[in-house]
Order: sequence, then C-alpha cells, then structure tokens
Amino acid sequence: MTTKQKTLSSKQIRYLRSLGHHLVPVAMVGQHGMTKEVLDAVKAVLASHELIKVKIQNTASLERHEAAEALAAKTGAALVQVIGRS
Repeated sequence: MTTKQKTLSSKQIRYLRSLGHHLVPVAMVGQHGMTKEVLDAVKAVLASHELIKVKIQNTASLERHEAAEALAAKTGAALVQVIGRS
C-alpha cells in the first residue's frame, strides 16, 4: 500500500535543504533494500520529526535515486534532495 506523496514548492524545498544539511542519517537502506523494518522505522521517525535524512548505502539493491523515490512514495513523504555519488 502506498500513501499519497506530498508536493512542495521550490521555496519550501530550498528551505528544507538548508535545514537538512546538518542532519545525521536516522535510517539506512542497505543490501537487503527497503525491508518492512526500514519502512516502519522511517514512518516512525517521520511521525516525530518532519525532516529526516536517510543514507542509501552503496550495497543497496536499488540505485540511490530509485530507492529515495520509492521510500518517499511508500511513506507519503516528499523527497527533498538526493546527494552523493552513484
């Protein structure tokens, strides 16, 4: 089941990117991909924090942009930025 994904204006995205720069990743997507446990953890953290940072490791089964978009879609979150090397 997917949740309705939020949409943000470019001004909101810029503001959230500036806030997110200093955050520490609170969840990681690794070699097993987006497991139920990862999704549950992200949903729980999103319930208490509006903005989170997720690390998608090099060993993840999905490409990082793919994984970030899927995670946002499955949690009903808005994807603000994907950074780092592929």
